[in-house]
Amino acid sequence: MSQHTDPFAPAVHTAHTWLAVIAGRLETEDRMFAHRAVRAWLHTLRDRLGVHAAAHLSAQLPELFRGTFYEGWMPGHVPVPHDVPSFLTQFAREAGVSIAAASVQCALVTDAFAELFSPGQLDHVLAQIPAHLRSVLLGAEFGETVWDIQAPSEAVVAAADIAQRIQVLSDAVAALARGLAVQPNGEPSDTARVSEAQQARL
Repeated sequence: MSQHTDPFAPAVHTAHTWLAVIAGRLETEDRMFAHRAVRAWLHTLRDRLGVHAAAHLSAQLPELFRGTFYEGWMPGHVPVPHDVPSFLTQFAREAGVSIAAASVQCALVTDAFAELFSPGQLDHVLAQIPAHLRSVLLGAEFGETVWDIQAPSEAVVAAADIAQRIQVLSDAVAALARGLAVQPNGEPSDTARVSEAQQARL
């Protein structure tokens, strides 16, 4: 079937053209690997964007790439956490590369898309994510320090979460204690009077 009679031919041709550019940046002849890297890049970035920003990014993609972009997308579950380790782990898993290679491969795909998108469009999308993820996508040389930098902030977030839970529990216990200190007729119970007397002695 010729391009003139195949309605999908233009979309297939454009997808092959884009994939060839990306494969060239990755310095590979393996189109299957290049496609895995594209899918990994699209999904990993997509999952860290809000719905509006994701739609803006997808509008820049060729038709077949747009299908890949939305494959398995759950808009009610985005954006996912923006930490670098989970970002690189997801990319590595979907691309079929090691985590050590993930940051380099991811940056090469970003570079290819920057050439393929309309001028300034990728910058607009990347402005929607935190600077540390933007740096990974743009190829900053973090190495192992990415993991070291992120660990303290994760610990701080976890500590803040624990502190908040303790505060909620403390408030609940205080409310329960106040409820037990008052009898149904609104008068303080004997236990409450004893407690007040003990506090007065202190």
